[in-house]
Amino acid sequence: MTERIFNFSAGPAVLPEPVLAQAQRDLMALPGVGMSVLEISHRSKTFEAILADAKQSLKQLLKLPDNYHILFLQGGASLQFSMLALNFLHQNAAYVQSGSWASKAMSEAKREGQVDVLWSGKSDKYVRMPAQAELALHSAVDYVHITSNETIEGIAFQSDPDFGDVPLFCDASSDILSRPLEIEKYAMIYAGTQKNIGPAGATLVLLRDDQLSRAKSGLHTMLDYRTFTESDSLYNTPPVFTIYCVGLVARWLLEQGGLESMYQRNRAKAAKLYDVIDASSGFYSGHAAADSRSLMNVTFRLANEELESRFVKEAQALGLDGLKGHRSVGGIRASIYNAFPEAGVDALVSFMKDFQSRV
Repeated sequence: MTERIFNFSAGPAVLPEPVLAQAQRDLMALPGVGMSVLEISHRSKTFEAILADAKQSLKQLLKLPDNYHILFLQGGASLQFSMLALNFLHQNAAYVQSGSWASKAMSEAKREGQVDVLWSGKSDKYVRMPAQAELALHSAVDYVHITSNETIEGIAFQSDPDFGDVPLFCDASSDILSRPLEIEKYAMIYAGTQKNIGPAGATLVLLRDDQLSRAKSGLHTMLDYRTFTESDSLYNTPPVFTIYCVGLVARWLLEQGGLESMYQRNRAKAAKLYDVIDASSGFYSGHAAADSRSLMNVTFRLANEELESRFVKEAQALGLDGLKGHRSVGGIRASIYNAFPEAGVDALVSFMKDFQSRV
């Protein structure tokens, strides 16, 4: 099969077609270099320019102040669950338990020190995010940790929470670059690249400079953020191709009008799916509370698993792939990240209406 289908996968996820076309052109040989982008040395001037361009484009997109480091690490967000605690958890930290990924982050932090559950949605099966009024701190903590978008449950913070002078760390793996951020509220943001930033293989870390003085001493070299701030992410061989693609994606986003423009597009795409769910008289049952709905991952159930399996199978036959919900919760999940085309959303909307009319 050479024609492209609509990829609703939660990650690795759809990439912009202009990015894929550019990568294809450079795969055999970068212009003026004579080597594939897959072959160039990470110590070469060519890659230094690629890295600098990716960082500059991200800085422009995010309106990132000069006191933030842009790092490219490896190990995914899952390694960051451990790494941030190893560096910054001295006494205790507060975690917002908003879903499956927040729970995993908490579990890793507990290996290093005391974790206070600031708020938990577990008893309600993670159908919503907390309001700011529910996030009052009652004791001193080293940091607060949140997950901005829960990919599995399909819920998201609708605005950036505020904890004043307390460092705020955020796993933004599934909604980074999908909307403007009040970046100054965060001491650190980290995100796996495989959903909204580029292909799998790297983790983007945005780290405020003042946090480095708070990091523990004596850490293993590869688990110390200072290793990577001091080496510009080049202490060891970085994921060269992924960083190259991140730069292409960042430039594509700038060409689309930046994060505010993408936010409006993402709202419009998600609204089409939520409107079908809301108008279905219960045939489709959305998981997320209306005030916590994710723009990236639209989750819903049908009457039973047999009907859901039929839905997924028929959709796949029409070129609508990746709609099966996460194995831990089941149901249906449509992931519609920045690069996901509106035509794919329209195709799913049409199928959902047709499927309901036939069942």
